[in-house]
Amino acid sequence: MKVKEVSAPVYQRFSQFLEQQCGIVLGANKQYLVRSRLSPLLYQYEFDRIDDLIESIMLMTNRSMLQSAIDAMTTNETLWFRDGYPFELLKQKLLPALALKNKKIRIWSAACSSGQEPYSIAMSVLEYQRQKPGAFAQGVEIVATDLSSNMLSKCEAGVYDELSLARGLSAQRREQFFTPHDSGMLQLNLQVRRMVSFRSLNLLHSYAGLGRFDLIFCRNVLIYFAPEIKQRILQQIAAQLLPGGILFLGASESIGRATTLFSMEKCYPGLFYQLKP
Repeated sequence: MKVKEVSAPVYQRFSQFLEQQCGIVLGANKQYLVRSRLSPLLYQYEFDRIDDLIESIMLMTNRSMLQSAIDAMTTNETLWFRDGYPFELLKQKLLPALALKNKKIRIWSAACSSGQEPYSIAMSVLEYQRQKPGAFAQGVEIVATDLSSNMLSKCEAGVYDELSLARGLSAQRREQFFTPHDSGMLQLNLQVRRMVSFRSLNLLHSYAGLGRFDLIFCRNVLIYFAPEIKQRILQQIAAQLLPGGILFLGASESIGRATTLFSMEKCYPGLFYQLKP
């Protein structure tokens, strides 16, 4: 019989461990979340008690098990064109301004989860280019990062099931950008997939290897970090933006104490943050 209840002492230590490894703050009384996310690993790694599994994870001697646990705790399914306004602002306001620069444009989608955000960006760029033939002759590069290496390999394939496709994707875009896959699911066409490169990245580590960007999406992830870690992440993001670069956060997020780095631009609907000179 599998014992899936997480004891309070083990939960407390695991919460501290997860914050140290990933920066994620679980908070109090989230044992149910740990239980639901880690229970499948009981069978995979042949443990009877979830407390024993967690203790083994925290020893960090089994890299596969550690990565599986981090994947399980940090992976979230997201939506196509989530919140709507960032992608409308991208097409109506930001891409026209970037097109005037007559250079290669670089966009970073941080904490890209299951890939819907960077691929939504790619589709938005392609839709703009169809309206404005010749725009971005130098190319648009979209870099997508996430902590979960398992999720990134799935993202690269660009294959999605009906449930994923139903979350925010219009019938028109489904018809335009997807083709049937051997699995019975649908796959993004090659033109979209080629625009996005996926890399593993922990937001607590250095971003210098990514290069600098005209536009960064870091949405719906900062809410999981403690304030001081959030501030450090925003400072690092600012360092990766080119002069005048743009940052999108989630609809319920703010830059907090990073007002010295960014100015807020309200667009009705929606807003974005621009790097200060």
